[in-house]
Amino acid sequence: MKMHQDQSKARTAKFLATLIAATFLMGSSFIAGKVLLADGFPPILLVGWRFFVAALATLPLVLLDAPSLRAALLPKEMTLRDSAIVVLIGLTQTAGVMILLFLAMRSISASAAAILLFSNPIWVAVLGRVFLHESLHGARVIGLVLGITGVALAIGIHSESFSRTGQHAGELIGLGSAFCWALSTIINKRNKLPLGTWALSFWQMFFGSLVVLALAYGTGQHWPENTTPAQWGWFLWLAIPSSTGSFGLWFLALNKGGATRTSGYLFLAPLFTVVLSFFILGTTLTWLQALGGVLIGCAIWLVNRELPGKAQS
Repeated sequence: MKMHQDQSKARTAKFLATLIAATFLMGSSFIAGKVLLADGFPPILLVGWRFFVAALATLPLVLLDAPSLRAALLPKEMTLRDSAIVVLIGLTQTAGVMILLFLAMRSISASAAAILLFSNPIWVAVLGRVFLHESLHGARVIGLVLGITGVALAIGIHSESFSRTGQHAGELIGLGSAFCWALSTIINKRNKLPLGTWALSFWQMFFGSLVVLALAYGTGQHWPENTTPAQWGWFLWLAIPSSTGSFGLWFLALNKGGATRTSGYLFLAPLFTVVLSFFILGTTLTWLQALGGVLIGCAIWLVNRELPGKAQS
């Protein structure tokens, strides 16, 4: 009995460590991206090359799933339907989320777009209840609401964050990016693909990056001619730890836990962004942001709280 409890605690600790690492790397991507965008890098082109390089950087890790790249990337059990699902995950997780996010920021602030993007756990919970039959008890609902509130406070919402023109296209597009992320999470969780974690991460980033690059070059975006070593350093961090690492760890955690439970930890990503901004970019931290961090902590506890008589999800 004690051995079983020890093993359960070890699995839980590993699951939490994986999620914290994934969300920390996600949060750091906003810092690297902010630096490069401020230096004049075209946004959609930056996203495209980010995930293309990230996909290539995943290839050595793919060997953790099988003895050869061919066996890992093209398993014999892979069907045409499985291939279509992988492409769909790439179109929603990488291409859909990022393209809609940048389109939203054309009419609303970056903070507002980030808040809408990180409403993703709510949509995961709703879709998970419908398609995966995951529990959505009262404590979990309260936790999701607290999480969104905490994200808003941590990022720093203000009256000018959202458009006041009466044209709410930007807000709807921002919600679309969150919905795309939630949809890819449910698709991945619902379908037991014969791919390892890193192989799936490679394919979804590879297909998604091709779509984003086609859009970027199709709209006339070009890579800056004079790229400094520091800028290359930020780009490589953005592409490899912040993308290869975060997406791979995210899919690994998603395979270990329920969609709603796992997605609840996404509230940590903007909190990590705020903290990293303080140490790296020299931004200030306010009491409201600190309160946001407390609410995020409460939200994660509530979302993952197991209630008597409720199925674990």
